[in-house]
Amino acid sequence: MPAPTDAEYFELGDFTLQGGATLRGATLAYKTYGTLNADKTNVIVYPTWYSGWHTDNEWLIGTDKALNPDEWFIVVPNMLGNGLSSSPSNTPSPYDRARFPAVTFYDQVEAQHALVTEKFGASTIALVTGWSMGAGQTYQWAVSHPEMVQRAAPFCGSSKTAPHNQVFLESLIAALTADAAWADGDYSPDALPVKGLRAFARVYSGWGFSQAFYWDEAWREMGFTSLDDFLYGFWENFFRDGRDPNNLITMLRTWHSGNVGNTPSFGGDVEKALASIRCPLLAMPAEKDLYFPPEDEQWATQFIAHGEVRVIPGVWGHFAGGGPNPVDTAFIDAGIRDLLARPGYSPQG
Repeated sequence: MPAPTDAEYFELGDFTLQGGATLRGATLAYKTYGTLNADKTNVIVYPTWYSGWHTDNEWLIGTDKALNPDEWFIVVPNMLGNGLSSSPSNTPSPYDRARFPAVTFYDQVEAQHALVTEKFGASTIALVTGWSMGAGQTYQWAVSHPEMVQRAAPFCGSSKTAPHNQVFLESLIAALTADAAWADGDYSPDALPVKGLRAFARVYSGWGFSQAFYWDEAWREMGFTSLDDFLYGFWENFFRDGRDPNNLITMLRTWHSGNVGNTPSFGGDVEKALASIRCPLLAMPAEKDLYFPPEDEQWATQFIAHGEVRVIPGVWGHFAGGGPNPVDTAFIDAGIRDLLARPGYSPQG
């Protein structure tokens, strides 16, 4: 699937990242769904996930869903590094391709905060929600801007990337960069490191879904006819169709460094950062997620005053949060609906 062409663009100008580098003329791609109300209180922020574009979030938006565009103004910002917003693939020298600087979750949220406040003039957000890296951004929003976020619903993600998760990410980077065509990130657009991308997809295939998913041959529910058909048709097809390798690695490094404790003023103290979250937060991890297990969210939630964990049951693992099956989609939608029905955080108490 080629990259979508229906995004709008917000000019960030000279955007200085947490690591000190400045992206000059930076842009944030986004898409909105619904209409901003007169008092600008119906904003929902729904960030994208690893390698996803705004169109990949649309499965959870609809008039039959909690994220109903007839009621809410839903803003889907594309992550820096995903190929639509400022990324290795579209940034000029000196930060082009493999020289693109490190981007943190804090950076992602600061860019989104500029969009919400400067472009739309909103001072409050009814809900922040997201899957996977979108969940990491959800936690970051609640820590970076607790005065704005009324509710948060991260699903299949975490506030800090666990060591086992980082091992997985390191294996992806190693697989992709082992291809001679990688050329230290200066590969030709006409000669992508295809062997590396294929190895990358094979590594990912063992993590995205659970052991039970494969044992039950649940991939048949997605229309695949054999295990090989699934490995080629789902995994290889996804990562070889419009995803730039430098972009993939930039986003992996954002994921790898995830830790709300690194928000300025918390000095690396993730527990203190979590304790600063004021809003009701509903975490929805998947029962058999191999890189964001429920234990991670149960640990984090003990530090959040109004935190709750609701585990998504079943065998779909991490992709329980990606929209491929209606049962898990209904579970996530119900959780968001319940959260939106509750009073949210208000600075007035």
